[in-house]
Amino acid sequence: MTVSNLYQYLPTWLKEKNNRIMFSCKIVRSAVILILTALMSQSVKCQQAGSIQPFGDGIVAKRFYSSTVDDDNVVWFLSDGGIVSFNGSKWTLHNKNRKVPAKDLRNVVYDFSSYGPELWIASPMGATVVSTPVDARSGATTYYLENSKILSENVLAVAAGGKELRWFGTDKGISAFRSKKWLINNYARVYPEGIFQDYPVSSMATSMDGDSLYVGTLGGGVLRLYRNDVDAVSGASEYAKWGPILMPSDTVYCIHITPDGTQLFGTEKGFAKHSGYKTLEGWTEYNSKSGLADDRVQAISSDTKGNIYLGTKNGLSVFDGNNWTTFRIDNGLVSNNILTIAVDKNNVVWLGTENGVTCIRNGKFINYQ
Repeated sequence: MTVSNLYQYLPTWLKEKNNRIMFSCKIVRSAVILILTALMSQSVKCQQAGSIQPFGDGIVAKRFYSSTVDDDNVVWFLSDGGIVSFNGSKWTLHNKNRKVPAKDLRNVVYDFSSYGPELWIASPMGATVVSTPVDARSGATTYYLENSKILSENVLAVAAGGKELRWFGTDKGISAFRSKKWLINNYARVYPEGIFQDYPVSSMATSMDGDSLYVGTLGGGVLRLYRNDVDAVSGASEYAKWGPILMPSDTVYCIHITPDGTQLFGTEKGFAKHSGYKTLEGWTEYNSKSGLADDRVQAISSDTKGNIYLGTKNGLSVFDGNNWTTFRIDNGLVSNNILTIAVDKNNVVWLGTENGVTCIRNGKFINYQ
């Protein structure tokens, strides 16, 4: 006798119970299928790459590693293909001006001076200033050993301070220039020349008033300099000194100063936040255990809403002060290796990577390659 034949001999109440169980199982199975289908479609949606747009205009570039935003909300990048910009509708390659170095460009910042809008660019040839828009007729000057008092023409980073104060980080120290006058260095006792050779300058950023400079180094921590009242550049204190400083590492890749003066430092082992100006107080550190996408923080920026954007070797992390959100290729980025971040005047986030540019606008990803 088979199992199906046994069914006809079961009591009525047991048959009804069996039918209810079978019906319930069908409902549960259907619900599970619906849930799995929804999760699969959601997963596909989350992992869907951002739309791909071509650069156009003959731009052949892949690696974008330094960026800045001008007063007209034009985003400027240094890339392996040269200087490029995006004005909201068009990408442009700026390679027509023979006075502007075309190779080994390291860092770019924007500022508006008495001469008008300008870009300052660091390169092994010196510190170059060029008027924008950058074309064949734009005025440009490069400061190097023979025509200025810059400490070295091997310029690694530049920063723009208040009242047309310009800072240059070189392999032999920090130079400062304002109103056609080179300031006198007064910090040798705190920061001897050898420190810049042993621990190269990696990044620079100024305080909101522009008079204090924060210098990130590769292995020497963070140095702080300020311009005093006699047109000199002095050392204030060393963040790298021994003490209760919550710096994840002395290898610093990037620095960002928020509008309220908070200093953010990206290192090889996470990032540090420092509030105030007392060297040994006000430190907080974060790493991958805190919520970072990766411990190697290579770029930092912030928006007017207080969000902090941290570009790492393995994705973008956004920190609102309490919560972390991480984005990677699966979420729409063109690359996980983020080298520079710029936030424009509309809070649009621009990510320069080793494989193009990602724009994040109103939660949507647009990739340029």
